[in-house]
Amino acid sequence: MVATINRVAFNLFGIEIYWYALIIVAGIIVAMWMSSREALRVGMQKDDVGDFMLWALPIAIVGARLYYILFDLPKYLADPIQIFNIRSGGLAIYGGLIAGGIVVFFFTRYRFINTWTFLDIAAPSVLLAQAFGRWGNFMNHEAYGGDTTRSFLESLHLPNFIIDNMYIDGIYRQPTFLYESTWSLIGVILLLVLRKRHGFFKQGEVFLTYIAWYSFGRFFVEGMRTDSLYLFANIRVSQVLSVILFVGAIAIIIWRHKKGNLKDYDRSKGENQSFL
Repeated sequence: MVATINRVAFNLFGIEIYWYALIIVAGIIVAMWMSSREALRVGMQKDDVGDFMLWALPIAIVGARLYYILFDLPKYLADPIQIFNIRSGGLAIYGGLIAGGIVVFFFTRYRFINTWTFLDIAAPSVLLAQAFGRWGNFMNHEAYGGDTTRSFLESLHLPNFIIDNMYIDGIYRQPTFLYESTWSLIGVILLLVLRKRHGFFKQGEVFLTYIAWYSFGRFFVEGMRTDSLYLFANIRVSQVLSVILFVGAIAIIIWRHKKGNLKDYDRSKGENQSFL
């Protein structure tokens, strides 16, 4: 018998609280904790990350929603009230990242913080939050791939609760949420390990490597999904953007090295400071 996980975690005073929301919030909390610790290691103030999130979080949510609506506009023009219905999903990662990047630009200038350093601090924690977020898609029964079989899913040695929840609309589906979450988690480990190696990354390259890593994996995972946003015909928005970001990140890394005079990513400035 196939069991499907309920999207609703619990009811609070008659209001349904979705797993999607709980997982997203958990990812944000962990990301803030990671970024705050790293900020102290490089000599920033412990309140910098928290103050940034006060501005970035709501703007990123708006950006993620607007991005999603923009590329599926006829649906929302037909039923405008659905624009505000984010409890069932409909937040695009790339939209949130673009909006968050704009906030970083202005926030770092206002606080007189080096923008590249701030992005380097944030990159691994943002990628971890993205890995968390895909499990919210899993609980929400979305961001899945094309048809497959139970035997194929079992061949991946997945636990039954994942296999069972991939039975959607009478068909087993590819767990693309899991592919992207795993890719993101591997990226987090890679960034954290390499960031500890003194002199391996130049200033800004933790962030640029994150962009290249995520966009590379997202391109292939997006090609497997059945709920993509399209520019036209079979051209998927996220695949086009992934190519642009991947090529752009690699090109910037090469250009900056040719230009020279790059500073190492320095974690020693605040290493004696206590996180508490």
